[in-house]
Amino acid sequence: MENRDASNAHAFSAAERAAVYHAIFSRRDVRGQFLPDAVPDEQLARLLLAAHHAPSVGFMQPWNFLVVRSPAVKQRVHDAFAAANAEAATLFPDDKRALYSRLKLQGILDAPINLCVTCDRTRSGPVVLGRTHMPATDLYSSVCAVQNLWLAARAEGLGVGWVSIFHEEALQDALGIPRHIVPIAYLCLGRVSHFKDRPELESAGWLPRLPVADLVYHDQWGAADAGCAQPLTAALAQLEAAVRDGGPLPQ
Repeated sequence: MENRDASNAHAFSAAERAAVYHAIFSRRDVRGQFLPDAVPDEQLARLLLAAHHAPSVGFMQPWNFLVVRSPAVKQRVHDAFAAANAEAATLFPDDKRALYSRLKLQGILDAPINLCVTCDRTRSGPVVLGRTHMPATDLYSSVCAVQNLWLAARAEGLGVGWVSIFHEEALQDALGIPRHIVPIAYLCLGRVSHFKDRPELESAGWLPRLPVADLVYHDQWGAADAGCAQPLTAALAQLEAAVRDGGPLPQ
């Protein structure tokens, strides 16, 4: 019998919830672990459909998905990355520059599939429900599609790596993207040798993961935990420890 929350008929079963959270907490930005194995079209189709079912403000659905398999196109994209990456290395202070140069920041040529998720900011016309006062919500909506795809890929056992070190126009030129279309994310996708226990940049000492309780305010910006919020702070700490230790989430 499925273990469901009797007080909430819409809740998933415990096993279903655990699977969702497992995808979230074990998702990684993959760089150097890609295998050359082909990704079946049926599997890629599931990921694209999951991305297409992301939420979008005003139901504008501003995304397109440009699937890249051609080695020649991948090489053009890699060349654009290499030029931007050489510039980026000079921007960091000395103590970070050496570490930056050792990091593998992309798998463009290694991954069997590359995928560019874009945003067409003209798709729904000049006036869009929900975007009248926050015009960037079309960009945010497209990022939701990226996250849907990423979590679905993790559930399928596929790795995803987000490459963001490009001059936007160079990436548009490499892929033939019109100037009014915004490249949101260039993703490398495929089977992997393994998923790392922790995000690579965390393991490499680039930055630590921030304690979630330090990022939660109450009623007003900057307002720290008050007496009424202490149970939430305690629950966050308990859950964070469980995720850090690799154990199941407390129910």
